Amino acid sequence: MSADPFEDLRQQMIAVIAAQAVFSSGETGKAAINSRVLEVMGRIPRHNFVPAEVRPYAYADSPLPIGCSKTISQPFICALMTDLLDVQPNDVVLEIGTGLGYQAAVLSALAKKVYSVEIIEELAAQARRRLADQRCANVELKLANGFHGWPEHAPYDKVIVTAGTDLVPAPLLYQLKPGGRMVVPTGLPDAQRLVLVEKDSAGRTKAKELLRVRFSLLEGTE
Repeated sequence: MSADPFEDLRQQMIAVIAAQAVFSSGETGKAAINSRVLEVMGRIPRHNFVPAEVRPYAYADSPLPIGCSKTISQPFICALMTDLLDVQPNDVVLEIGTGLGYQAAVLSALAKKVYSVEIIEELAAQARRRLADQRCANVELKLANGFHGWPEHAPYDKVIVTAGTDLVPAPLLYQLKPGGRMVVPTGLPDAQRLVLVEKDSAGRTKAKELLRVRFSLLEGTE
């Protein structure tokens, strides 16, 4: 018997993610999630990044409420967005929308440094505690309006936005390095698409729409 009571559930989650990748490949163009991403998600205790009352459902492939009218993304979407970023060990990553810190913890294990911005003070305070408990020492968190990014540490190799927005925020495009990638859900609330933005070495950007998603809206954009 595993010393970790959630170990089997985590491995079931990974199996579901792999199946979902095949099922969604027509929209994403990817039939498999990178093995580094799956390995990291297979060991990070997702149940420690959700409220106690939904902990029994932490490894179900569905979004869960985390308080303040916000949710944690379903594991497949977290895996897909991380995979699309193509995070490398020396990358510096900007995350917009920390929530309770799970996505930041995943990125922490893959990147050199993660800067994460959260606009809701209660969530940011909890995320700091949860990330510290997991010893994610390379994550720095800021309480601020994520629409404006974190210009002090720009440019970033990768940018991930875990809240929906009508258009890709211009400040985040400016803060993305040439050769970098951004993953962001855009569109009207009932018609969001996950978008992969790539910036070439000359600073030109191209965007590719992928599968339909439904994210909480990015606050502070008015």
